[in-house]
Amino acid sequence: MIANALVAASAVVLALLFWLMQDLTFLIPYRRVLFHDYGTALGLWAALVFVNLFAAFYALGRTVFLKDTGQKLAHLEKQIRSSSRISDELRSHLDE
Repeated sequence: MIANALVAASAVVLALLFWLMQDLTFLIPYRRVLFHDYGTALGLWAALVFVNLFAAFYALGRTVFLKDTGQKLAHLEKQIRSSSRISDELRSHLDE
């Protein structure tokens, strides 16, 4: 789930950066001044956007893909507590 959120956030940030590079071509003569004076602020802004997008995609993934987790875990616990062959295999894996 973290990998999916990371890939989605990276894709959106890259698409945003490519769009900005295409749209802001008139700033090319001032590139050195912009990066020298405002490079840190631009880098922090990009990192903040990436972290916020990652958190949004992670939260979205949790709500969409983990909606029945409590029921699934309750079912797994019932299997572990019962005396079946599956629970013996699960107990041996959990004990390791």
